[in-house]
Amino acid sequence: MQPVPSVHDHAEGHLRVIRSAMERAGSFTAVPGWGGVLMGTIGIVAGLAAARVQTPREWVLVWLMAAGLALPVGVAAMVHRARSGGVDLAAGVARRFVLSLATPVAAGVILSAGLLHRESYDLLPTVWLTLYGTGVLVAGIFSTRLITVLGICFMGLGTVAAFAPWWLATVLVAGGFGGLHLLTGSIVLGSDRRSG
Repeated sequence: MQPVPSVHDHAEGHLRVIRSAMERAGSFTAVPGWGGVLMGTIGIVAGLAAARVQTPREWVLVWLMAAGLALPVGVAAMVHRARSGGVDLAAGVARRFVLSLATPVAAGVILSAGLLHRESYDLLPTVWLTLYGTGVLVAGIFSTRLITVLGICFMGLGTVAAFAPWWLATVLVAGGFGGLHLLTGSIVLGSDRRSG
């Protein structure tokens, strides 16, 4: 004769199903305000430093250093916020958010490496802005409307950069990775203060 499951076991089974359904249907809200502010500040400092260099190669080096600082800041801030909220970044909607963002960014890294290998700098602002924007836009499907709007703004800047002279394209990179991150992070922080 089979043992009859207890009410407790039965309830736990239902809770697992409900949690799983909520993870699939929910949105990823562990977008860090302070992370965005810090990434934006790094972007603004990089933009100011990049404006003082003499060659496109030096400009690229400044922005690669900035990316090397901003990426771990953004990842650490997201991990911290996710853990604070009890969100598992490797599961459910959080996993889809991360993969949606990371895939176009990885494509941008590959294209950038090819352009740098050929010493062809003109398209780098467009590649960086549009592919990062694509990642943010697609990740925004699993997050808040603000993230979707951020992605659209990055893609818009990338579109303008595609047809702009070099000096303007470089300003747009600073406006995106500096200004847009700073603005978005500030909005998230303000929203957190109002709801907290």
